[in-house]
Amino acid sequence: QVQLVESGGGLVQAGGSLRLSCVASGRTFYSYTMAWFRQPPEKEREFVASNNWRGSDYADSVQERFTISRDSAKNTVYLQMNNLKPEDTAVYYCAADLGGSISRRVADFESWGQGTQVTVYT
Repeated sequence: QVQLVESGGGLVQAGGSLRLSCVASGRTFYSYTMAWFRQPPEKEREFVASNNWRGSDYADSVQERFTISRDSAKNTVYLQMNNLKPEDTAVYYCAADLGGSISRRVADFESWGQGTQVTVYT
């Protein structure tokens, strides 16, 4: 497993933007599939976006509003969130699949961060 530490959550008005960051330990960061999931209040954890050497994948609900990117020199993955909506309110989690597979399933990701709260108000 690797250690993941998220930052960047907060309170933002609808239509605003936030950028989440996640720093990962480990020497082979370039080979991991890195992803963001979120868990809205009283709901199940859900896939948001992922990135590996093949490219990026997004949930339909965030397509064209959110962008996942990574800086391998800093072992960091980002989630740029634009045009935020109240329904984006959730705890956001960074996750890593050390095997580098393509997946949207929670169970396929071995390492998780502690989560960061994002609250969008009108």
